[in-house]
Amino acid sequence: MEFRVSGYATAVLVCLLAGALCPVTSVAQTTSDNSGAANQSWSSSTQQSDPSGTQNPTRITASHVESDGRTIDKQSVQGLSDGRYQPYLDVETESVRVDAETVKTVRRSYARNPDGQRTLTQVTEEEKRGSANGEQKITRSTSNPDANGNLQVISREVEDSIQVAPGIRNISTTLLAPDSNGGFSAVSKSEQREARTGEHTVEYKKSTSLPDGNGGWQVSEIRQGKITGEGKDRSVDETVLRPDLNGSFAVTDRTVTKQSQNEPGEKKQTVESYSTNLPGAAPDGRLQLTQRATTVQRSGAGGVQTTEQEVQQPVPADPGAGLTTTQKVIDIVRPGVDNTKTESRTIQSRAPSGRMDVVWVDTANVQSTPSVQVDTKKSSKNNSVKLSTGAKAASSESATAKNASGSSTAPNPPKPRQ
Repeated sequence: MEFRVSGYATAVLVCLLAGALCPVTSVAQTTSDNSGAANQSWSSSTQQSDPSGTQNPTRITASHVESDGRTIDKQSVQGLSDGRYQPYLDVETESVRVDAETVKTVRRSYARNPDGQRTLTQVTEEEKRGSANGEQKITRSTSNPDANGNLQVISREVEDSIQVAPGIRNISTTLLAPDSNGGFSAVSKSEQREARTGEHTVEYKKSTSLPDGNGGWQVSEIRQGKITGEGKDRSVDETVLRPDLNGSFAVTDRTVTKQSQNEPGEKKQTVESYSTNLPGAAPDGRLQLTQRATTVQRSGAGGVQTTEQEVQQPVPADPGAGLTTTQKVIDIVRPGVDNTKTESRTIQSRAPSGRMDVVWVDTANVQSTPSVQVDTKKSSKNNSVKLSTGAKAASSESATAKNASGSSTAPNPPKPRQ
């Protein structure tokens, strides 16, 4: 079961990644309808505005093009400045099917310098290679420009996936970073095993290890779980184990997800999170319920889609009193005429008095256009396409910088109007 994410949520996500506060209460959106078909091209534009006038309006444009084995995705975040929209964050992703078993992807990120010129801030290259026996190898490298504008690799990741037996797959991942000798050394390793233990049951276990400082490796975390069911009903039960002060592994977290379709046109998902650390209570080593999120999606008459989410958490001042509702989100999409849709979203949050107050209301108008079908099938001899990553960070290249540890650092958003 898959829950729909609104265009509004995507807009807010981009704004948050840019490090901006988004007090958006109205959204106007224009987009092509890209549901249903796998091979197609589309474009979209989302407008955000703040009625209070404290933040500049923001516009987010995106496009997706598929043609002859090549896929290009572009996203641009623009802010209103001097009476016109100016881009300040761009991300371009290009994927090429080299042959029947290999896909190469290059992701370029761009920012604007003080002069407004677009400059490359990061390049990520990935090659995914499969084989007829089910083996798969993924190599990924991330590069940032140095002080002279030359790209320098800051991390490399290698993932090997092997099917060792029917229904059993092993996945090994190694993360490498530059070392003091000018080469690359492993900084993290993980081993994952997935096994189908029943007709509708898959069990998995993943161990992550870090260097112990003496030339060896030490397991820092173990994640294990079971996936049960298929189709309408599905559940995932995952536990996380970490070493305690004595080095013994103990369960610190647990997440239980249940998905179901109770009746035609209604889907339900419940996610319960457990932890040994309950806010407001002294740790005693026992798992306690820290949050329950329930999402219900309904299809009504006339094509109306309603999604309601309720989040329940314990009150820190009285953690033993059980869960109480802390947030509600109601999203309603109504079809209109001439391929239009209207979307309304209301967010309620629990006030200190215990009352649920409306803290966020927004609306969106969506105009859909017919999707464009393209042919992505091609022979392997025509598929050998070289991807150019650029040897230098010119003022026409990528945005969303990452530091050496891989964490994202987005450029500053447009300043509020004075």
